[in-house]
Amino acid sequence: MPQISPDTLMPLEKYAKARPEFRAKVIAHKKNRTFQLGANVTLIFEDELTVRYQVQEMLRAERIFEEAGIADELDAYNPLIPDGSNWKATMLIEYPDENERRIWLAKLIGIEDKVWVQVAGCDRVYAIADEDLERENGEKTSAVHFLRFELTAPMVAALRGGAILGMGIDHPNYSVSVAPVGDTMRASLLTDLA
Repeated sequence: MPQISPDTLMPLEKYAKARPEFRAKVIAHKKNRTFQLGANVTLIFEDELTVRYQVQEMLRAERIFEEAGIADELDAYNPLIPDGSNWKATMLIEYPDENERRIWLAKLIGIEDKVWVQVAGCDRVYAIADEDLERENGEKTSAVHFLRFELTAPMVAALRGGAILGMGIDHPNYSVSVAPVGDTMRASLLTDLA
């Protein structure tokens, strides 16, 4: 998958004009890349478009227009784009009540390592989590994690051949398994694979 380069980003003034339409496009696109695992965990599978949107939004919010600042944002966000053999997802642990969230984040230490995808007939692929920095400590996990699911060539071939895709979490305090993943999402995720 191509990385985002400075010359492909919209300057701030151009982005301000294009933002409403671009934002609507990204929101519609994300609907086919967002997967609910139980009541409190959401996976948002990233790709070039979703990451481009995040970069443009950060540049806008922080009023970054200098080359060094843009390069820093791209260095932070480009690793979230799948590279053809994997899926990359932002994992959100969502409990609306602050006290309940605090309790559950303490109970869910290590959950990011227990998230999996599975192509029918193949072994589960567990997430490689938070490669950029540690997001948990001995007391709690973070409400946001970044996951990578590395797929083998036979898994990709099986998916292209119509194999069912499942996803789940097997943490002792949060266990969920969903299969099959819907056709629309499955088709969207296939576009990430070379």
